[in-house]
This record gives sequence, structure tokens and C-alpha cells, in this order.
Amino acid sequence: MPKGQIFKAISGFYYVRTEEGEELQCRARGVFKFAKRKVKPLVGDIVEVKKNKEGEGIVTQVLPRRSELLRPPIANIDQAVVVCSLRNPHFQPMPLDRFLVHAEQEGLEILICLTKYDLIESPEEVERIKSVYEAIGYPIITTSIYSGLGLEELQSALTGKTTVFAGQSGVGKTSLLQWLFPEQQLQTGEVSRKIGRGRHTTRTVELLVLKEGGQVADTPGFSQLAFQGMKPNELGICFPEIRERFASCRFRGCLHINEPDCAVRDAVEAGEINPLRYQHYQQFLEEIKEHARRFIR
Repeated sequence: MPKGQIFKAISGFYYVRTEEGEELQCRARGVFKFAKRKVKPLVGDIVEVKKNKEGEGIVTQVLPRRSELLRPPIANIDQAVVVCSLRNPHFQPMPLDRFLVHAEQEGLEILICLTKYDLIESPEEVERIKSVYEAIGYPIITTSIYSGLGLEELQSALTGKTTVFAGQSGVGKTSLLQWLFPEQQLQTGEVSRKIGRGRHTTRTVELLVLKEGGQVADTPGFSQLAFQGMKPNELGICFPEIRERFASCRFRGCLHINEPDCAVRDAVEAGEINPLRYQHYQQFLEEIKEHARRFIR
């Protein structure tokens, strides 16, 4: 049976690019069993398809995934590029840290892309951001659509990989994708002056093929990422600066909140861990605990 990859999904239709290069509009056959649970096909899924007499297809099986994101909903991604604007809207570390946790949980390579460099008053702002995130191992590329800064470097980082492009609405994600794929008619939107956020211009998830090799997922902007299914003792693993200090904590299973002889809290007090990142860790941990309490009820 022919195999292919879902590259777009709209209103119950799945568009599959087969191994032979054919593109089929498909429906899915019922609900699939996958890893002992029901699964809905996602963009990025490798699937088996069966052609019908009308020349369309039916997705008959979803093959095992190597990674899966919930928001944006996509499968089999190698790398996450988190797009954050420096201005219009201003850089916001909270949604960035949320997505970093999400990507770490799935074991993805991570690249942070800062946009709209041409709008900042001083390069010191970028250096402050880099001092936090590069110190814990995240590479950062600074870009400007208007000057061309960093665009070729970004393109090189995407080659040969399947990459999800994600970021809040209005951060310049679609403009970057338009530069990467000039033949695509991608709708861009301005940031709303009233609410301070971008309008949702990307409505569906779609895999776009790079001429240099590799694929990029154009995804809807995200505003919140819930920590569904994550246990409290799993959160710290998704913070590199916390993960590397686990072994030095006195108690196994330390949550780094009130426990004595906690190496993580000692590192925060010593200025070795960014206090805002630690604050976000505490907030995320409370969200996970609250979700667990509601589930028990």
C-alpha cells in the first residue's frame, strides 16, 4: 500500500505527498489505534493510503511517530524554531519559556529566532536575552526582514531538517516564511494596537518544502501551551539549567521549591540560574499540580 506524508489538513481532508511525489486529497478511515490509544492524523504523519476510483485517497493507517506537538498540532518534527519579536510586540520571555518546555519534552532540537532587530534602540537588549538563553545552550539567530540580517544564517539552519516554525501572532513568523518561500502567498498581519497582540493570520498547519532540502511547518500562532500529561517531577528535566543540577540536590525527586539542600535554589541565590526563568519554573509547576488536583477530583 502506498506511503506518504500528510503536508496539510483542512476541514477533514488530509493532503498527502506520496513517496512517488504524487499529491492526494484524502479522507481518514474512522479513528486509528496507535500506541494503545485513539489517534487523529496530524500534519507530518507518515501514513498508508489507498486510492479510490475517483483518484482521491483514504488514509488507512498512521505509522508510529518520532515526535508529537499538541499546540501547534504536528508530528515527526526534528527541530523547533521559536520566533520572538524584539518590538511590536516587545520580547516576552513567558511564552518563549512555555514553548521551550514543550519542545524539550518532545526531545526536539531548539533554535530561538529574534525578529525585528531594526526596531530596537540599542543592541544591548539582544545581548541581555542572549546572556540568559545562550548560557543554557539555546542557539539564537537575530534577524531583520528589512536589512536582511541573519536570514541566510536561518536558512542554513533549516536545511535538511523538518522544522516547526512557531511563535505568538504578530512576531514576524509569516514574514520570515515569505522570505524563505517567496512563491507562496502567505498572509501577514499587523499587531493590534488595542490588545497588543498579532491577528491570527495563519489558520492551518502546512509543511512547506525547502529548495535546499528539508521542510518547514507554517503553524498558527500560539498564546498558551498547557502541560498536559506532565508530572511535577518531569518539569525540571525540561529546564537545562535545572536538569544539570539534579544530582547535586540532597533529596531524590527534589522539586526545588522548599526542600533543604537544594542545588537549584542555591544556584538561583548565587546568580547562576536566571531568577525569571526560575520564577517561570515555579509557575509552571503550580499549573501542573493544579491540573493534577482537578483530575483527581
